[in-house]
Amino acid sequence: MSNTDQRPLLLVVATGMRLYREYLLRSISERYRVHLFLTAEPDWEKEYVSGWTVLPSTTDGPAMAAAAAGVHAATPFAGVLCWDEVRIHATAFIAQALGLRNGDPAVIWRLRDKGGTRAALEASDVPQPRSIPVKTVDEAVAAAAEVGYPAILKPRGLGASLGVIKVHDEAEVRANFAFTEAARGPEPVVFDTDQPILVEEFVSGEEISVDSVVRDGVVTPLFVGRKVVGYHPYAEEIGHFVDASDPLLADPTLLDVAQRTHKALGFTDGITHAEYMLTADGPKVIEVNGRLGGDMIPYLGLLATGVDPGLVAAGAATGGEVDVAHRHDRVAGIRFFYVEEEDTTLGELAFDSAKLPDGIDRVVTVAQPGAVVSPPPKGTVWGRIAFAIATGASRDEVATRLDAAEAALDVKSS
Repeated sequence: MSNTDQRPLLLVVATGMRLYREYLLRSISERYRVHLFLTAEPDWEKEYVSGWTVLPSTTDGPAMAAAAAGVHAATPFAGVLCWDEVRIHATAFIAQALGLRNGDPAVIWRLRDKGGTRAALEASDVPQPRSIPVKTVDEAVAAAAEVGYPAILKPRGLGASLGVIKVHDEAEVRANFAFTEAARGPEPVVFDTDQPILVEEFVSGEEISVDSVVRDGVVTPLFVGRKVVGYHPYAEEIGHFVDASDPLLADPTLLDVAQRTHKALGFTDGITHAEYMLTADGPKVIEVNGRLGGDMIPYLGLLATGVDPGLVAAGAATGGEVDVAHRHDRVAGIRFFYVEEEDTTLGELAFDSAKLPDGIDRVVTVAQPGAVVSPPPKGTVWGRIAFAIATGASRDEVATRLDAAEAALDVKSS
C-alpha cells in the first residue's frame, strides 16, 4: 500500500464468515485503508486490507485497546468498526481508549445484555413487552404467571433467537426451561449469572428488524427487514424480505419509538440492528444490537435500495460521509434451507442451475458433505445447509423465485 494513500485508516475487529461478510469488507476497502485485528493471519481478507495484527483474543477489550494504541501512535485510526455480536463490547474499549466514536463500553454492554436493555427502556417508558429476569425454573413459573400466558423464555444475552421459545402454561415452562438455559452462542460471554433467563410477555403482530445509522444521537433507518419465522414454537428465523419502498421507513410512530429507544440506551454514534413487534397498540421493542444485522439483511438492503451498508457503517465509525440516498426501488429476499430429519449425514448437495429462475442473485451451499445436521430446534442457525437470495418488483415475485430455488436444491443423505 502506497505511503501517499490518503484514505482514512479504519480498524476492523474480526471479519466473520466470508460467505456472509465479504461484501462489507470489499466495499469499505474502496474508500478506506483497513487494518484488521484477528486471532490468526488473514486469508481471503488480504485482498481488501492494508495491514493486520494477530492477537491472542479479540474478545479482551483492554488488551485490544493497548494493542490498538501502539498502531495508532504510528498511524492514527479514523475509527474502529465491528459487526460481530460477540466482539462489539470489546471493540468499544478500543474506541474509548483512542477517543473515537461509539467508545462507551457501558452503552454497548447495555445492548448486549437484554436485561440491561429492558431496564433502560422501562426507565424511559419506551414501549416494550414486560420482562422479568429469573434464575430457576420455579422463578420462571412465578414470572410467567405474572406476565401472563402465553409467555416467552429467552436467554439474557444471545442472538439469532437462540434458546427462545413460546410457552402456554406452567407445564410448558417446566418442560422447556432447560432448553433455554442450555442455549449457547458460538463463543462464551458471561452475563448476569444470578438471573440469566428472561421471562417476557408475549406480544403478537409482525416482527421486523430495522438497521439504522445513528449520528450525534439522530437515528436514520436504512432498511426494514420483514422476518419469516418458522419451526413453531421455536422462533427460528428462516428468511427475510427488504423492500426499498417499505412504508415503515417513513412511519412517524416507528421513527419516534426508534429515536426514544436509542436515547434511552445512550447510543449516539454507529450502526444498530433493532427488532420490533408491530402490535395492535403500536411498535414494541424486542431487542437492539449495536452492529449491522446478520443473516445477510444488510446485503438485501444493498440490493433493494443501493445504500451500501459497509460504507455507511464506516462513515458512522469515522465521522465521515454517510450516503443514505436510494438508487434502487425493488424487493430483495433470502431463504435458508434445512434438512428434514435430525442427525442427517449429508451426502452431495447442490443447486440445479437449469431450474433457477431469473432474479436469483445467488445460491450458496453452506454445509459440506459428511456433515451431520439437524433442523431446528436442535440445528438452529447451525442447521442451515444452504440459502438463496432473489430480487424482484414485489415480495410475491421474490417469494416465487425463492420457491423455485428451494425446488432446485438437491440434497442427498449418506
